[in-house]
Amino acid sequence: MNQILHILFVLLPFLWALGTLPPPDALLFWAVEQVLEFGLGGSSMSTHLRLLVMFIVSAGAAVVSYFIPSTVGVVLFMTGLGFLLSLNPSDVSMVFRYGVTRHRVGSSHEARPGNSGHWFPWKECFLFIAVLGMALLEAGLLHHYVSVPQVSRSGAQAVVGYVLMVLLSIVWILRETQSIYIFGIFRNPFYPKDIHAVSVFYDKQNKLLKIGAVRWILLTLVSPLAMVAFLALDSSLHGLHSVSVSIGFTRAFRMVWQNTETALLETVVVSAVHMVSSTDCWWNRSLDTGIRLLLIGIMRDRLIQFITKLQFAVTVLLALWTEKKQHRKTTTTLCVLNTVFAPFVLGIIVLSTLLSSPLLPLFTLPVFLVGFPRPVQSWPGAVGTAACVCTDSVFYHQMVPRLTAALQTAMAAGSLGLLLPGSHYLGRFEDRLIWIMILECGYTYCCINVKGLELQETSCHTAEAQRVDEVFESAFQREHPQVCSLNEHLENVLTPCTVLPVKLYSDARNVLTGIIDSPDNLKEFKDDLIKVLVWVLIQHCSKRPSTQENKTENTGEASPALPPAANSSPCPESLEDSESANSDWSDGSIFDDEPAIKNRKEKLQSKDLPCTKLPIPGSVDSQNPDDHSAGTGPKNDLYRTVILGLPAVDKGQREDVAYIPLVEFSCSQSRLLSLPEEWRSNSTPRSKILEMSALFPEDWYQFVLRQLECFHSEEKSRVLEEIAKDKALKDLYVHTVMACYIGLFGIDNGVPSPGQLVRVYNGGLPWAGTLDWLSEKPELFHLVRKAFRYTLKLMVDKASLGPIEDFKELTNCLREYERDWYIGLVSEEQWKRAILEEKPCLFCLGYESSMGVYTSRVLMLQEMSVHIGKLNAEAVRGQWANLSWELLYATNDDEERYSIQAHPLLLRNLTVQAADPPLGYPIFSSKPLPIHLC
Repeated sequence: MNQILHILFVLLPFLWALGTLPPPDALLFWAVEQVLEFGLGGSSMSTHLRLLVMFIVSAGAAVVSYFIPSTVGVVLFMTGLGFLLSLNPSDVSMVFRYGVTRHRVGSSHEARPGNSGHWFPWKECFLFIAVLGMALLEAGLLHHYVSVPQVSRSGAQAVVGYVLMVLLSIVWILRETQSIYIFGIFRNPFYPKDIHAVSVFYDKQNKLLKIGAVRWILLTLVSPLAMVAFLALDSSLHGLHSVSVSIGFTRAFRMVWQNTETALLETVVVSAVHMVSSTDCWWNRSLDTGIRLLLIGIMRDRLIQFITKLQFAVTVLLALWTEKKQHRKTTTTLCVLNTVFAPFVLGIIVLSTLLSSPLLPLFTLPVFLVGFPRPVQSWPGAVGTAACVCTDSVFYHQMVPRLTAALQTAMAAGSLGLLLPGSHYLGRFEDRLIWIMILECGYTYCCINVKGLELQETSCHTAEAQRVDEVFESAFQREHPQVCSLNEHLENVLTPCTVLPVKLYSDARNVLTGIIDSPDNLKEFKDDLIKVLVWVLIQHCSKRPSTQENKTENTGEASPALPPAANSSPCPESLEDSESANSDWSDGSIFDDEPAIKNRKEKLQSKDLPCTKLPIPGSVDSQNPDDHSAGTGPKNDLYRTVILGLPAVDKGQREDVAYIPLVEFSCSQSRLLSLPEEWRSNSTPRSKILEMSALFPEDWYQFVLRQLECFHSEEKSRVLEEIAKDKALKDLYVHTVMACYIGLFGIDNGVPSPGQLVRVYNGGLPWAGTLDWLSEKPELFHLVRKAFRYTLKLMVDKASLGPIEDFKELTNCLREYERDWYIGLVSEEQWKRAILEEKPCLFCLGYESSMGVYTSRVLMLQEMSVHIGKLNAEAVRGQWANLSWELLYATNDDEERYSIQAHPLLLRNLTVQAADPPLGYPIFSSKPLPIHLC
């Protein structure tokens, strides 16, 4: 030891420089993880706290089993505790909390919020209780009555061993039928050949899933009970307790549940070796079954690691030679050196395999080092706590619940292959890339982390995404003449697995050239806008709560218009947001048709709006605004108005200022559809209102009123008919609608330009006196903006789908917008909320400054096909290790460094993106997500 430590201390600086010397925290968690997985039969955990707690509990179980005097008690203890420790700790704690809560509330049915029976996993709980009871009963009876203290090749344990061999063969065959490729090499003849016919494809896939259900039953219910029987019949449990027996069988009884498929393979190997080998050999004479299973488990894991590391090294070497873009001056030299020193390279691979550390390709070139040992998580931070969040992250937020539900079915059926902690999968749909990592596995559950990669089309991102599309297209969409054809992209680190139906948003972007700039469409737009304004305002007033109408006086009494306060509500937030919208969707260069309105909010708040009292029409008397607040002002004013400073009015023309006289409705129910009082007064000249009122569609107005459903009395049609004939109500709507119309386009009644449409769509209004009045009323401004956006969407639909034939079709179209669409901007918070609430359709208008064209973006929520492929786990760990070494040891933080450039075979750029920040930059990273496989 003295000589070894002297050598080690001398090599420590060299090992540190090469990145082989692990940090203390990584070394600690790596050691705990290795002991828990191979010594105690557990699994790597999703958090470090869970890892430490599980390690302590598992080690305590092995110690306790050593001191139990009864062999039957030992078997029952190992079986029961192994089952409980293999369950999801979160589910166990939830059951415990639920039981405590029920105990505290006594016989009452009250419980904590969220612990209702609606979501409590009763089905899984009953299944677990039944399986545990059967396992305990079986283990106790077989160990007590059937097992014998000597080893026999024809005994009960040997018979169970044959049964396990048959089970392993059936489970393996059923698992391979669920994926597109067998062993990742040969195409599965039972898998659907073409996914273009979606309905036919999913019908055939559902038939395969039924076969997968048989596999789930064999793997979840039959195999664990058969392995428990095999272990309970072992003769080693009848001898005196020893440390090897306690450790070996504690691990064995735990692995039966923790990783059933792996435990089944290990048990079959041990049983087969025992049958073919001599009884007097060292393997059978000196080792008990528990230690044999432990050694087989270590050898199995290291063999899989060696094969995947060797595949990774060969891929790196071949890519340097075959990929033209990877050629360098030293390409030939590196290939020759790797060939000459092949034994040395093989030794490095073996050493990294023994240490279970990543194989580090220096700068992703065929210069291999041994990375420092680290846990499966690879990063010290908690999972899902860091991501480079942007506007596109909301798509992954919406996708994750749907994706996990689809993954649940695929994992239970075996479509994703053998589920092991540290496995990586890549999902692809349109421009979205989903990175899935398995964090931990247990009995009928696994825990995953889902990351979303950026949607921005960089050259490196696009090159690798195209290769991913080629790999999936070759597997799922191309017809193969041979029944069992080979995988054309066998050298790639990505192996296609299956296709999942997931309900998510499809993203379509269209160019509006010829639609938004058409003079005919622009002329129709102005006519349609008035109709949509009428429809939106009537719909809003008909849906107002009755409490708001209590402010309106009864029929026959005066309803004077109240002047807005001097410190009225500021401009809506969208007025400010429109100036700072995304450059891809709103560019300031297209808004040169109208003068810019800036700092409108500050201007409105700083104005001192004078209140005037007009007891007699035509006379103007000044009035202190404090009179009303003090309660000294006259309370029976016949007319009130607000005279704004803009636009300026010359002396002698004051009679043209708008005012609202007394409103007397001819129908008693008209007050339910009356516009709010604060919307009735504005600064638009009365002559302009009268001039524009000819554009008001009276027939449409009456049609909309007759279609209302806010009245549920038997005389509904009569009431609506009387409301439609109420001239006072109609004049009120004419005045407000035309004032809003002027506020959108100004005094000039010319045809708007496309730039004006995009500007108003984004929330900017032209300079006019109505602007102050409209922008001071956020609710009205919101309705006017919504009507404008509906009209623009209507213009696009009419150009694409054809004209609107009648009022009924127009009403149905607007109702569809209201019910199924969100029409707005990507930068708005309501856009993200609509996606998370899964609004069926979304629409956005924009301007592509680089191309000089107007564009639209349409999102449709529908069931789409997501391609899922399995990545070479060692290739991912190796590239992440190189990333860590390069940034932390070589301090090469150049954004255009060689090691993050596109590499179609290794998917180097995508792999670097999927690393946790600050080394990587995924735009979304989920918290650990448990998936129940039952």
